[in-house]
Amino acid sequence: MDIVLFHSTFGLRPAVREAADRLRAAGHRVWTPDLFDGRTFDTMEEGLAHRDAVGAEELLKRAVLAAAPHSERGLVYAGYSLGASYAQTLAMGDEKARGAVLLHSMSEVPEGARLDGLLVQLHLADPDPFEPEDWVESWYLGMDRAGARTEVHRHPGAGHLYTDPGLPDHDAEATERTWQAVLEFLESLAGDR
Repeated sequence: MDIVLFHSTFGLRPAVREAADRLRAAGHRVWTPDLFDGRTFDTMEEGLAHRDAVGAEELLKRAVLAAAPHSERGLVYAGYSLGASYAQTLAMGDEKARGAVLLHSMSEVPEGARLDGLLVQLHLADPDPFEPEDWVESWYLGMDRAGARTEVHRHPGAGHLYTDPGLPDHDAEATERTWQAVLEFLESLAGDR
């Protein structure tokens, strides 16, 4: 599979590169666009301030431009937290999208969206203060109404960005469960070709 993997509000940290390497080792081609032009952050507050300074519209434009050269054969859009929202948005707007892997977050499903069988896998901490249960349920129902086929994986006791070993949220066991499920999901997408 061809995969574009977007980073979180912390920037293109080693965890994203390591995840890309894990996916490449399983036979996938992976691109990791740097939407923050080399900037990384030690706190979420610093990352959010940078996100706001750059602007949501500019970041989305950067994500689109980064994915476009690779999208002809059909991409799997993936992302961490902030990057998951861009991954979902791009997957919903790309008729050739093979699927979406959303880690730690998702974005709103526009009213009237038509996703016609788009395969989506979502991984969240349980509970996650950034993604409350009622929001997750509303998102799931919106995806269902739009015609997506969605899997939601909850990871009890993990912190929000639990797959990043460089952050306090890290949970090694939940991380391994997540990547095993992601690899199985990608294998199932390859089988759908």
